[in-house]
Amino acid sequence: MAVDMQLTGKQAKAAALELRRFTTAQKNAALYTIADAIETRSEKILQQNAADMDDARAAGLSSAMLDRLNLTGRLPGIAADVRHVASLPDPVGEEFDAQTLPNGLQIRKRRVPIGVLGVIYEARPNVTVDVVALALKTSNAVILRGGSETLRSNAAIVDVIQDTLSAIDFPDCVVQLIRDSDRKYVGELLRLSDYVDMIIPRGGASLHKFCRENSSVPVITGGIGICHLYVDHTADIDKAVDVIYNAKVQRPSVCNALDTVLVQRSVADTIVPRIVERLGQARVHFKADAEAEKLVAGQPGVEAAGEGDWDVEWLDLILGIHVVEGLDEAIQHIQTHSTDHSDGILSSDPDSIGRFLNEIDSAAVYANASTRFTDGGQFGLGAEIAVSTQKLHARGPMGLQELTSYKWIVEGDGHVRP
Repeated sequence: MAVDMQLTGKQAKAAALELRRFTTAQKNAALYTIADAIETRSEKILQQNAADMDDARAAGLSSAMLDRLNLTGRLPGIAADVRHVASLPDPVGEEFDAQTLPNGLQIRKRRVPIGVLGVIYEARPNVTVDVVALALKTSNAVILRGGSETLRSNAAIVDVIQDTLSAIDFPDCVVQLIRDSDRKYVGELLRLSDYVDMIIPRGGASLHKFCRENSSVPVITGGIGICHLYVDHTADIDKAVDVIYNAKVQRPSVCNALDTVLVQRSVADTIVPRIVERLGQARVHFKADAEAEKLVAGQPGVEAAGEGDWDVEWLDLILGIHVVEGLDEAIQHIQTHSTDHSDGILSSDPDSIGRFLNEIDSAAVYANASTRFTDGGQFGLGAEIAVSTQKLHARGPMGLQELTSYKWIVEGDGHVRP
């Protein structure tokens, strides 16, 4: 289906301006109605999702990608997430940093919507709903471009949302989906600088690179996590193994799942076998450096790490194990191989913890906790639109506040500049 991207952009811009007239109460009511509609019309959504799943299996998509695509059993939770977003405070209109200058001018900042968001994502139709909920709550319009593997699912979801918005007199062009899998539309979306205010890619490294290099619209990059945990000689071994297990096994196909464990040499002979034994029971395979491999020689699922394995986001039940001399080498390894997403230390030494938290400059830095907490819901933000690993505008999980900008409000009494 051919898509007129200029028209799409114009409609989104007009809808975003119209949406600014709606109150928080009206936006919340719309979100509750959308959540109800997703549940009421779930059969149609699941039918289309099943067709996407059949095609994905036939195309040989990985188990991780199939897990991301599958909506079976997840729609009630997705609807609940929309209701949760509706229950959160609306940042739009919040005023802060107020001051009165010596000349009597009253100045403050007011949070405002960003405008039109272009969101490009792969294989996760639940993202469609998350993005719409966050965009509507913050009075932003959104143009969605999902992956070809989830086109039917996304179309079914957006049909429900647009029908719901039209029925309650919201501009339905607040939410638009590019219903064509031709990649040329990604390029056209990236060049809609007259209408689109921010691009948010959610996918692999190649997608982020393509957006950065080809967009005339500001791009939020992130969501690619080569995540580390460093275990030192003071760590509580039982707790450390539990954290490592959770970080790797609880959901291995996501960006905040653990990729590499760094173990201090002085305790490697104790900790490495415990890690392999515990995680091996969950069918985890291991990429071990030479020292770690010797400590678990003959154990199933263990193989020598290759030269590039420390730079891989596994998104699967695969874990790198690397023995280091101590904190200095651990920090150097992370600074070299991390994607600045989520990295942590497992330790009882306050000085080591303090150094790690200070010197590792990832979006989320942990002490004695699983990297799996890097998530908008877990951080109390409700749903998230992305996890940013850059340093401008927003960093880490992006919730409602991160989808706003601000403007200066200046009030005087006939003031003129001398």
